Amino acid sequence: MNRELRLRLIGALGLFGLLAAVAWQWRADERDIREHTLLSIDPATVDRVDVAIKGLPPQHFERHDGRWSSDAALHDDVGRIEELASLAAAPVTTWKAASDFVPAKIGLSPPIAVLTLNDQRIEFGEMTALGKQRYAKVGDRIAFVPAQALPRAPRSASLPAQ
Repeated sequence: MNRELRLRLIGALGLFGLLAAVAWQWRADERDIREHTLLSIDPATVDRVDVAIKGLPPQHFERHDGRWSSDAALHDDVGRIEELASLAAAPVTTWKAASDFVPAKIGLSPPIAVLTLNDQRIEFGEMTALGKQRYAKVGDRIAFVPAQALPRAPRSASLPAQ
């Protein structure tokens, strides 16, 4: 094997090794991101949304052919449905076991809001005592999420002017 061919082979192996390391790091980063979000699903793949907010009637939305539909009128508030779906990717500061908490003390008995995205249920509780965070229950774990990570109420009709 001549010197030039050997150098090319070493360069190609080095490049392959570098690409493999980048791919491995990318997968590790993706896994880390999924561990630090409320749900492991991509908000763009959500096609069913159920939301129940304390004091309001429950709502159900489904996406068919890229368009949202509902039993009730949408009131041109499709942005709200996208916001609800985006809560799947809400950042999580910390995960704790649900057994470490008394649900009534953190606003989860009953929850302030319940959001179900593609059959994955999120229960939203009160704000934490310190910091601007909120309790959110997913399965048997409690997440600490930003205080703003809460389903918002639907738009209401404007009050009549007098």
